[in-house]
Amino acid sequence: MSGNGNAIDYFVDRHEREGRGGSTAFRDAWRTLTYGELAEATRRFAGALRDAGVARERRVAMLLLDTVDFPIAFWGAIRAGVVPVPINTLLTHDVIGYILADSRAEALVISASLVEALLPVLHSIAELRQVIVAQPDGGTFGFIDDDRAVAFADFLAGGDPVTATAMTPPDEVAFWLYSSGSTGAPKGVRHVHGSLRATADTYGAQVLQIRPDDLMLSVAKAFHAYGLGNSMTFPMSAGASAALLPDRPTPDAVIDTMQRHQPTLFAGVPTLFAAMLANPRIGPGAGSDRLRRCISAGEALPAEIGRRWAEMVGVDILDGIGSTEMLHIFVSNRSDDIRYGTSGKPVPGYEAVILDEHGHRVANGEAGELVVRGPSAAEGYWHQREKSRRTFRGEWTHTGDTYIRDQDGYFRFCGRTDEMLKVSGVWVSPFEVEEALVSHPSVLEAAVVGAQDRDGLTKPKAFVVLQEAARQQDTETVKELLKTHVKERIGVWKYPRWIEFVDGLPKTATGKIQRFRLRDDHRP
Repeated sequence: MSGNGNAIDYFVDRHEREGRGGSTAFRDAWRTLTYGELAEATRRFAGALRDAGVARERRVAMLLLDTVDFPIAFWGAIRAGVVPVPINTLLTHDVIGYILADSRAEALVISASLVEALLPVLHSIAELRQVIVAQPDGGTFGFIDDDRAVAFADFLAGGDPVTATAMTPPDEVAFWLYSSGSTGAPKGVRHVHGSLRATADTYGAQVLQIRPDDLMLSVAKAFHAYGLGNSMTFPMSAGASAALLPDRPTPDAVIDTMQRHQPTLFAGVPTLFAAMLANPRIGPGAGSDRLRRCISAGEALPAEIGRRWAEMVGVDILDGIGSTEMLHIFVSNRSDDIRYGTSGKPVPGYEAVILDEHGHRVANGEAGELVVRGPSAAEGYWHQREKSRRTFRGEWTHTGDTYIRDQDGYFRFCGRTDEMLKVSGVWVSPFEVEEALVSHPSVLEAAVVGAQDRDGLTKPKAFVVLQEAARQQDTETVKELLKTHVKERIGVWKYPRWIEFVDGLPKTATGKIQRFRLRDDHRP
């Protein structure tokens, strides 16, 4: 047994030692990759990074679609002791430029289809030693005029296939993930080697209960903490495999992928589950005859969506809450303990409490900030000392989410701390109103924000995406029906005073509704 704390020893090299080198680790639309092939490719990538002059603990940025090149680059950098920094491929060019500059990345691995639009940004980052262009179908590229550019395949071919693995303690920083930046510039969240196995040993083994014969499909991309665990950490911890979807996860694309790869495990987000339920192709297994478990995170799952999915697809959704700062889910429902409308209970190995504004624990049924401690907490933010101090306080990480713990110990999401509404002197959870709206058969999606009435008082305003059949009805009649429905379901003071029908809701790349955009762009 190796004594190296480098995460690649457990997630990649262990499978070679234990005779699983021929087992499939990843598959995308073009290729499959076994654990043995992954091990060799990561050695070559590590050697090529060193030949390019990228030293240990320096950063290599990754702007990659979800293909087998992603795990090669991520784990290859980790083998070299270089820090991979996955970047959201759907960010604006300005934000991508900010992250490249902020991280001081010395190399960038980028999918060929993303290069042309980013050429001005790439030319402006002088610190980049190498731009490694990945072409998933094995084709060539010829539209980047930059002597730093090299094809991914050529970069790998030049690397030493027996490159040694950097000896690291488990507490050394292994990789960064940038936060979504919904309340300011993205923050570089630094995670250590040991955190990867910590999430696998807790959520992956004890909640997801992943097995060597599983095949996982995640619609959350691997650049995101949720997707990174789903597509890499959990399957690789068990010697299982993952199907990678490089395209935008529309309901049709997801169902096609489910039919093609027949996954046993499916990781989605609430907006995708809702959209799939509205797709006429949905049915038992959502396209996979082998589907045995579904999970959700990113936003709280409305109870009605969970119940409808279980009824139509035949598999429950295990909803939970995680964060970039904690790396993955730390409070979750479980297969033998599901209560729709809640985030469940703390994952084994984690402790969660709810605190008031003075830092005191609140009684069951009272709202406060969710605070968590566990083995996968980040080391802190990159050169953001004050924000690090506010979020990471000793062993505890402050989430910024408002929660209630009920009498049975289940945690119920109320909203982001800065999104709670005080209506007629009483705190109102936007999510509670949204959940009530979604429970009506006419509603596909809903988002609720605070708006000012003519007296300057805050009241709920709802933005609603209707089901196709409801779009033919009289809009004013539907609005009154929805208001009455909310009053009857959760209370007369909580109903939305204004309802606006929209074709879609603004979302992040991971499916979170961007309520701040609704507040900024719309007024009653």
